[in-house]
Amino acid sequence: MKTPAPPPAAPAHNFFADVHEVVRLVPPGRVTTYGAVAHYLGARTGSRAVGYALMAANLDAATLKKDAPVPAHRVVNRLGQLTGRHHFPTPSAMQERLEAEGTRVEDDTVVEFKRLYWDPAVELG
Repeated sequence: MKTPAPPPAAPAHNFFADVHEVVRLVPPGRVTTYGAVAHYLGARTGSRAVGYALMAANLDAATLKKDAPVPAHRVVNRLGQLTGRHHFPTPSAMQERLEAEGTRVEDDTVVEFKRLYWDPAVELG
């Protein structure tokens, strides 16, 4: 008797790639949070994993060559603070990139954070 074929495998889920895809959608001049990205992807307590994904994206030269760069500078903590700044080439690089897009930063915090906040759950449905 012939054994039935197994059902087709579901495509592999890659959380880091999903984070990169969502962060690429954050418009210039807007910011989102680690928690908002995690929540949108169904990982309510995955804020730290989002941070790891962003570090990996910008450290992985192969990713940058084959895909659009991931604008990790647009992701801040829940208070609008630039907590990821120490993962950029210089301590001021994150702020400089935000300011180049018109986002004001004072004392390592996004000015008018609530107005500039981009929530993927709202914006992407």
